[in-house]
This record gives sequence, C-alpha cells and structure tokens, in this order.
Amino acid sequence: MSKPSRLAKCAVLTAVIAFPLSLAACGGAETASPAAGTSASAAAPSSTASSPSMSASSASMDAPFGAACSAVPTSGKGSFDGMSADPVATAASNNPLLSTLVTAVKAAGLVDTLNNAEDITVFAPTNDAFKAMDQATLKKALGDKELLTSVLTQHVVAGRLSPSELAGEHQSLNKDQMVTVTGSGEDFTVNGKAAVLCGNVQTANATVYIIDEVLLPTM
Repeated sequence: MSKPSRLAKCAVLTAVIAFPLSLAACGGAETASPAAGTSASAAAPSSTASSPSMSASSASMDAPFGAACSAVPTSGKGSFDGMSADPVATAASNNPLLSTLVTAVKAAGLVDTLNNAEDITVFAPTNDAFKAMDQATLKKALGDKELLTSVLTQHVVAGRLSPSELAGEHQSLNKDQMVTVTGSGEDFTVNGKAAVLCGNVQTANATVYIIDEVLLPTM
C-alpha cells in the first residue's frame, strides 16, 4: 500500500474516534446550563423576603406608649391584653391606675353608656389626677350626677384616635366642650395642661389615653 493511502486511512479513523467525543463534550455543556439557571432562580426569592426591621417598626407603632405604661399589670384582666378583650368601662375597672375614675363613672350611671358605645376615644385621668383636685369640689361632683356627667363626658370623643390622629381639636360627648390635643410622636398634652402618661391603650370598643389631670369644663 502506498504511503499516501495509509495517511488517508489514519485521518478517517481519527475523525471517527473524535466525533463521539465532541458530541459528549457538547452534551456536557448543555446539561450544565440548567444547573446555573436553577441556582439563579433559587436565589431570586431572597429579594422578596420581608424586612424584620419593618415588621418590628409596624408593631411598635401599634403598641401602648408612655412612662406610666410600666405600672399596668403584665398579666390578667388589668393587663393590656386583658383590657383589649373588654369594653372600656369594664376594662378600666380592672386597671389599678383608674379606680377613682371607675367610681365616678358608676356614680354618674355611665357604665352601660361607655360599654355600649362604638369606637370612642377616652382620656382617662389617673387616681393621682383626682387626688390633685380640690377634694371639696370632687366630693361635690360625686354627689351631683348632672355635674359629674358633664365632666366625664368631656373626656370622651367619637372615633378611635390613633397617635397620628390625636393632635387637633375634637368634639367631646359633652356637646358644650371641645378637647384640644397638642404634640406628636409619644408626647401629647390635652387642653394645655394634662399630659398623656400612657397612650394608645386598646379596649374592645375604645382607644384610651391615660392622663395626669382631670379635664374640667370651661365656662
């Protein structure tokens, strides 16, 4: 056999052997690409995950605020969770900060009125707020149902006011008296004198802001 004939045969054999190997190499490249796609798609959901800091911030905006909130029981009917399950007069009766207010509400015959009201905001004076009053005036008010009703209904406005809605002038349930709130954030003053000590307390039918002074009607 001539030398050129042998070279031609060798070239053909080399091509036959190399062809399957080239196919295998191409197949390997094609099967590798889906893995890359899977890896990219697996990473994608992480971009839609919610931010824990945003969730925490939202929760804190809904929580009660103020220095006096620490005096509220941490469990039981008088706790924030316990109060949220009861209408406002009942909830207040379980809060040790508000026992004098509850006595006044009962004397005025307003328990059912407050418990049956829908969506109200109550500015609730603490026991110390009543102690700071002239005691002769307080005693007289407790014995005069009409006067007592006039005073207590001034502490109630229609609608559940969130902290962001609190500042401004609001008509109280005493049609002759307005309630004016100034401030922002967690620092509010009611009618120019009473400071909010613990605010945004939720009951079944009301939002409560505990204050350090009794609101008295202006003439």
